[in-house]
Amino acid sequence: MIEDAAFEVIEREGFAGFSTRKLAAALGCEAMSIYHHFPSMTHLFEAMVDRLVGPLEMPDPGLPWRQRMRMAILDYRRIGREHPAFATYFLTYRMNSPICLAYLDGVIGLFKDGGFDQEATARLFRAVGYYLTGAVLDETAGYAKGPSAATPVSNEELGRNFPNVAAAGRYFGKAEFDKTFELGLDMLLDEMERLRDGAKASRLSGEI
Repeated sequence: MIEDAAFEVIEREGFAGFSTRKLAAALGCEAMSIYHHFPSMTHLFEAMVDRLVGPLEMPDPGLPWRQRMRMAILDYRRIGREHPAFATYFLTYRMNSPICLAYLDGVIGLFKDGGFDQEATARLFRAVGYYLTGAVLDETAGYAKGPSAATPVSNEELGRNFPNVAAAGRYFGKAEFDKTFELGLDMLLDEMERLRDGAKASRLSGEI
């Protein structure tokens, strides 16, 4: 109940605007009552991350490797987009709880199943994490929020003085997020398969 209320308050008030006082008000209790269940905000946020990660399952091993990897990546992205205000915490949280470690172990295992050695597995896991983190942060707290400037440039000035930005702008909106993400994801998967196949060819030539 506390976790559910915390998600609701964070999405309503924003992560920076969240407080134990506001959470207690939503629950209809005193703020100190929450600390009987969660000794600190860190404990509460960790429980919320576990709540999001726990239900995630590794794709069926019988599916093609590329499909399994795509499904796992899209699952993680979905969580961030479903909780945009909490995403800034979730995406930068260093997962080390048993629930999160079990999830990470499964994801790293997906790379190993793809035929990558230990170093390639670790580096590709991190590279995919970079892409996912940047993409979801941009989709939830970047372009999704509109201009950050105190005095945004008008559309007229944009078209007159910055034609390249004006022309590209039509592809930056929320309606284009999925297509852009899929483009980048396909590039990542293509390159991973190229690296794997190249390493395999090198091993075979060395054995001849």
